[in-house]
Amino acid sequence: MEGVSGGVPMICRPIFADQMVNSRYLINEWRVGIELENAEDRTIVKNAIRRLLVDEEGKEMRQRCQEMKQKLEICVQEGGSSYNSLENLTQFILSM
Repeated sequence: MEGVSGGVPMICRPIFADQMVNSRYLINEWRVGIELENAEDRTIVKNAIRRLLVDEEGKEMRQRCQEMKQKLEICVQEGGSSYNSLENLTQFILSM
């Protein structure tokens, strides 16, 4: 979420647990990341960085990230969905 809230596309290298699901979501659903399959191969790492920083694919990802960042900022402002959910949780806890 830090990358998305910063408007930054990601190179994903999932290893275990929820990283696999998070990686697939970033790559296939939000389309703001690419998967790095072999981190030991310098050519693969270089190509992944190039895809994000230079290629048209990376430009599109950066644009999607900026759009997501703007939506996220709206959600956390007063009256936004995340703000309201936290407010509701706070009120529920205080009512106990």
